[in-house]
Amino acid sequence: MPDSLTLAKLEPLRTEENRYPIAVIGAGAWGTALALLASSKGIPVYLWARRPLHARAMQEERQNSEYLPGALFPESLHPTADAEEALQKARFAVVAIPSRAMRETLRLLPKAPAYVSVTKGLHFTDHHLLRMSQVVEEVTGVSRVAVLSGPNLADEVARFLPAAAVVAARDPQLARQVQQVFSGASFRVYTSSDVVGVELGGALKNVIALAAGMVDGLKLGDNAKAALITRGLREIIKFGVAQGASEATFMGLSGLGDLIATASSPLSRNRSAGERIVKGESLAHLQAQKTVVEGIYTVKALHAWDEETGADLPITEAVYRVVYLGADPLDELSRLMGREAKPE
Repeated sequence: MPDSLTLAKLEPLRTEENRYPIAVIGAGAWGTALALLASSKGIPVYLWARRPLHARAMQEERQNSEYLPGALFPESLHPTADAEEALQKARFAVVAIPSRAMRETLRLLPKAPAYVSVTKGLHFTDHHLLRMSQVVEEVTGVSRVAVLSGPNLADEVARFLPAAAVVAARDPQLARQVQQVFSGASFRVYTSSDVVGVELGGALKNVIALAAGMVDGLKLGDNAKAALITRGLREIIKFGVAQGASEATFMGLSGLGDLIATASSPLSRNRSAGERIVKGESLAHLQAQKTVVEGIYTVKALHAWDEETGADLPITEAVYRVVYLGADPLDELSRLMGREAKPE
């Protein structure tokens, strides 16, 4: 992994924050990138891996060669498979677990005093559509839960390329704590009180990114992709506002910003998955991959919600039909283009 900004250029915290450890639950690419950000400032970070062999490899190699090869660990980053070790002194735990494994994993772990969800997904269960922060609160019983989201490709963050994110929480003190821990020379964190908007922007953009990848795979051109992203943003806003979010949130980092990065970058797993789907890769093969494509689970949850409520999510439904029903993406495009003409 090429160097960009060296660790020495990161500004250490000017307060006593670096005395308090944090835990990162989940040693995939994004969890590891966040662990690098905080530990590079001298904050003790315990990076919990589900598999002991994975934790041992990170301890010995001082990097996560499975997900982020070349990003060397500072001394204050402590990989472990011992959940008690990771969580016993943590001021908060960052939850970087794939959405499909969120419940079962959190049930097995000790509780933290607060949580920060960075998983961009949705659950549909018992006639309810749940955001990941709601799942965390439901499973742990802990009400101090924040969400961190934005246009943050893990590989670039781990290389300390400039990036920004937003942390939202009902508890402003928790939001400020998270902001202080992760803010640095290469990563700027803003705060928000709109938990619903920040979280939904991060989850729903993965569905639009799948569609953008399909456009790329079919070589339909930049005009088509720009139109898709724009109308996709409109669909995200319409859905999010109906769930109680502020429309302005979706024009910020966790909405438009995240959508641009995820729908455009070759590093985006969801965009790449959409491209692979139209080239013949099966859903089963996608689900079996080591790196999780959250959009394929989010679109399923949104489809279930759509059927339950009659919400109007045309792009989401088109993506669902292609991914789960094997529909021809060109037929779905024709369906979208043939919708009733109306004002923008």
